[in-house]
Amino acid sequence: MSIRTKATAAVASAAAMTLFAGTALAASPGAPGVGDPYFPTYGNGGYDVSHYDIRLNYNPNGDQLSGSTTILAKATQDLTQFNLDFLLRVKSVRVNNAPSSFVSDNGELTLTPRGGVRKGQDLTIVVTYADSPSTVKDRNGFTAWTKTPDGALAIGEPEISSWWYPSNDHPTDKATFDVNVAVPNGVEAISNGRFVGQTRQINGYTRWNWRSTKPQATYLTFLSIGQFEIRQSTAPNGQPVVNAYSERLGEHTDAAKASIERTPEVTEFLADNFGPYPFEAQGGVVTPDLGYALENQTRSTYDDAFFRRGANTYVVAHEVAHQWFGDSVSVHHWRDIWLNEGFASYAEFLWSEHVGEGTAQENADFVYDSYPADDPFWQVLPGDPGASNVFHSAVYDRGALAVHALRVAVGDEKFFEILKAWVAEKKYSDATVEEFIALAERVSGQQLDQLFQTWLFTKGKPAEAPGRAADVASKTLSVAAEPKSRAKIKLTHELLDAHK
Repeated sequence: MSIRTKATAAVASAAAMTLFAGTALAASPGAPGVGDPYFPTYGNGGYDVSHYDIRLNYNPNGDQLSGSTTILAKATQDLTQFNLDFLLRVKSVRVNNAPSSFVSDNGELTLTPRGGVRKGQDLTIVVTYADSPSTVKDRNGFTAWTKTPDGALAIGEPEISSWWYPSNDHPTDKATFDVNVAVPNGVEAISNGRFVGQTRQINGYTRWNWRSTKPQATYLTFLSIGQFEIRQSTAPNGQPVVNAYSERLGEHTDAAKASIERTPEVTEFLADNFGPYPFEAQGGVVTPDLGYALENQTRSTYDDAFFRRGANTYVVAHEVAHQWFGDSVSVHHWRDIWLNEGFASYAEFLWSEHVGEGTAQENADFVYDSYPADDPFWQVLPGDPGASNVFHSAVYDRGALAVHALRVAVGDEKFFEILKAWVAEKKYSDATVEEFIALAERVSGQQLDQLFQTWLFTKGKPAEAPGRAADVASKTLSVAAEPKSRAKIKLTHELLDAHK
């Protein structure tokens, strides 16, 4: 999807103030952003969220969303005021049970709680709101909320929460979630984590309840409303599996099912390579109207176009791999996106090897040969692509080549030891590319600066595909033979490029 740079909110500065009788503290407003180099106003400063309780009502007729979100947080500094990221029309705000004044300004909801907030103080923030999200646009004229013929989709990266719940919208502030949404009887509301039941209400609505008990980034929290066929089962590891298929899939339905129903199998295979699956549930959602796929935590969402040529388990491998690379271990800054997309793309190479449709080396050779040296593709750096290129094809394809270069350099045993150590040591947190390089060097015992400099941080096409044998035969081929898996992988990446 398009990348938006949110405008910095106009937050009034405040001098030091007395927060509590007899105690003078140098309090100040919380920052309206976490300072991400690409998107400086994403997220907010001054507090840390531990839990969101989202309780909403949605009427597809007129796209009417209403309800409240309760946020549990802790102040990390003395505050006169602080921000939430939110675009919808707010009716009221309470902080620790007291009404709070607030100002909404282009995605920044600024709260001024009575008496201020002490560092270390627990916060219970309740925001009540109502709006028609599809009509709400950010300063750049964009809306991430998608109104569909039978409901709506709240799915997006790098941001989506502002169109349906207030938050500290950056991957560095993860939290647990309860998502409870009431929709008209006969309509389904699907979200992350475990399905904890539905309640028939007296007004012709049914409330759907979902719970995520592992730390989760805001952009990975999703809501899909419409008419779906829902399939529930149990994975071999005992976890609940919830898959949902839009009743509007038509001729793509069976191909979608032949792909998504294999999610536990793909998860089991990737766990052998990456370490134990980090979350409490599995599944997938397939729907029209999305245009891409996204690795929502525990339950990825796929556009039906991924299955227009038949079953496609490569996109499943890609999105399930993100549960480790991107969801459990998230980016510290959005410049670290290679840690998400390079490894998820390489998971497609691993799956291709597993199902006998082309080795990782064959896929690496073909990708390398597919881009001429003068192609602008080679001018985008996966290790620092720039805000406008966060989802560029080079982050995916050259990113996968960088991962393969590491595998070739350290050997299979150390390579998979590195991957497992990374996701174990950084589980449920965030990390940088530089931290990954340091871990790879520590585990392998090798100096890898030049390798990563070549594949992540140097413009231009590297002299040779990683791992390719330097024999005469290979030099005489203008393009390596195409592995059987490439058609599905190419389709997958064409659609994933819709992020741009």
